[in-house]
Amino acid sequence: MTIPPNPSGDSSHKTTEDTLENGKSPALLAKSQVEQHLSTLPLPRLTNAQNQVSPKTAKEPISLIILTAIAILILGLIIDNLWLGMSGALVALVVSLQEISPTLRQWFNNFLSPPQRSQLVAFLGMLIAIAGLLKFLGFYQSVSNWLAQAKWDEFGSWAEWIGAVGQIMIAIVTAYIAWRQYIISKDLTIQQNLITQQQTIDAYFQGISDLALDDEGLLEDWPQERVFCEGRTAAILSSVDANGKAKVLRFLSQSRLLTPLRRDNHLGRPMLDGQGGYQEDRVNGVRVIDLNVMLAGVNLSGTDLRWTELSDANLVRTNLSHCDLVHANLTRSILYEANLIGADIKGAKLFYGSVETASPRSRSYPPDYHTGAYTGAVVEGANFTDVLRFNEQQRYYCCAWCGTESRKTIPGGCEGIPNKLGR
Repeated sequence: MTIPPNPSGDSSHKTTEDTLENGKSPALLAKSQVEQHLSTLPLPRLTNAQNQVSPKTAKEPISLIILTAIAILILGLIIDNLWLGMSGALVALVVSLQEISPTLRQWFNNFLSPPQRSQLVAFLGMLIAIAGLLKFLGFYQSVSNWLAQAKWDEFGSWAEWIGAVGQIMIAIVTAYIAWRQYIISKDLTIQQNLITQQQTIDAYFQGISDLALDDEGLLEDWPQERVFCEGRTAAILSSVDANGKAKVLRFLSQSRLLTPLRRDNHLGRPMLDGQGGYQEDRVNGVRVIDLNVMLAGVNLSGTDLRWTELSDANLVRTNLSHCDLVHANLTRSILYEANLIGADIKGAKLFYGSVETASPRSRSYPPDYHTGAYTGAVVEGANFTDVLRFNEQQRYYCCAWCGTESRKTIPGGCEGIPNKLGR
């Protein structure tokens, strides 16, 4: 088929040939040429009057209406014309609400979620329902009748009573403020005392370390140094509270300053055990610090004394209630009439050797650490009520040597266990 020449030029002719080569029909080709011709036509221009239309000018009549209505309202107020003023007010109200309603609706949708809108409507409905119920129940009429019958002359005395009540309330508020200031001041004082106590304990730790250790960090505790250490310990234990005492005891125990150490017979210095520590000697060893009677009768209630070395300590009438004594060493300690209510003594050592042959310490006989004779704690008269995690050996020993009255306080009872104390 022969294609007529295109007067528009070679480019159009070439495009047509390319289109036919690509398999397009003559109808599609004519349609594309018409669309191309329309795209080259100039766009119609808007008139100046059309270009000047904007939302700003569209809103100007609304503002003009509102201002006119306000002017009519003011005119009605000036000439005291009810209908003129009402007309201006209603027109201004309706037009203003119509103008701001979209903004209010948008704000309402943005700042209140659907559940919050439901709750707001429910709250308004509740208020309206309560007001309606009060109306139907005659509440408003009762209030109106009461106001009509009230003796307004009596309100003067009521005002005096209200003034007196106000003065009383002011006095109560003043007393409450003073009480709160006292509580705050007391709390601050307690906090300051705790800080001061901790600083004192830290200074004690440093002082003991300087006295007991030489420049190489080894124990160099001559008799005079040991005396000074015991004096400092006695002083600090008498000046800190129960938790402070527990901190001091844990420090001394973990530092092995309360443990009897084996000494060189010539130099008196502690001997190393070849495993990075000092050798322990329960029979002839010398402690850096001997507690003696420092803990007799003191209050250690509720403190943490785990793994503490309290052997040979005088704990007569000491309050150890609710203490954590897990794995504490209480051998040869004097727990006469001590308070152990609620204490946790899991794994606490009360004696050496066998429970059948162990016995409390004695002033007349030396301890035998093989059989356990005279190595046990003196538990006569101690209160074991609600003691936690008593094992069978501990219960047997305490039942055998605590006396008749204390046997009644031991958890699990002492049935079948002889009273070796005899009283």
